[in-house]
Amino acid sequence: MFDLLALIPAPELAAFLAAGIVLNLTPGADVIFATASGMAGGPRAGAVAGLGVGLGGLWHVGLAAAGVSALVAAHPGALVALKWLGAAYLLWLAWKSWTAGPATEAGRGIASPLRALWRGFLTNAFNPKVALFVIAFLPQFTDPARGPVWQQILVLGVLFTFTGTLITCSYGALAGWAGQALGRRMGVLNKVAAVMFGGLAARLVWE
Repeated sequence: MFDLLALIPAPELAAFLAAGIVLNLTPGADVIFATASGMAGGPRAGAVAGLGVGLGGLWHVGLAAAGVSALVAAHPGALVALKWLGAAYLLWLAWKSWTAGPATEAGRGIASPLRALWRGFLTNAFNPKVALFVIAFLPQFTDPARGPVWQQILVLGVLFTFTGTLITCSYGALAGWAGQALGRRMGVLNKVAAVMFGGLAARLVWE
């Protein structure tokens, strides 16, 4: 990995890292999910949800490196199916949040970190826009003269996902701390999380 990165000119690598950080800092579907999870289950749930989102990003990077994402993008039917599957899953999360108990339930996010991880992974893995972004963004920083393009996509994708995961986990944890503080006096945080999940589902389908 480091040998391949060493072949990339420093200004180009710096531009790639800067673009990736700016894109990940901009609130999108992944940040919204981690934030909603943090508000619903606390800082650990938000951070672990962010980690799950990152694993979903690695899934898309692997698909792009193997050429599968390009195949999916070429078949609108498969893309539509992924959109509806992802939206259905997010609506299920919205219903679960809406019908859940008060946000003050102690340890709810901490007690089941694997569940938050799995939710984050599925949310990102079912988002076809991530696949389209990967195949549109990463190839811009590849050069066949440096070796197989698929290897470059894989390495750059891992680097992009790593920085993005750190940022998304931070969003989720911060939302969790704020959510717990508010949740001691308010019983509507789960409702807010449900609205966010529902809005994310609508955004995934209609945009």
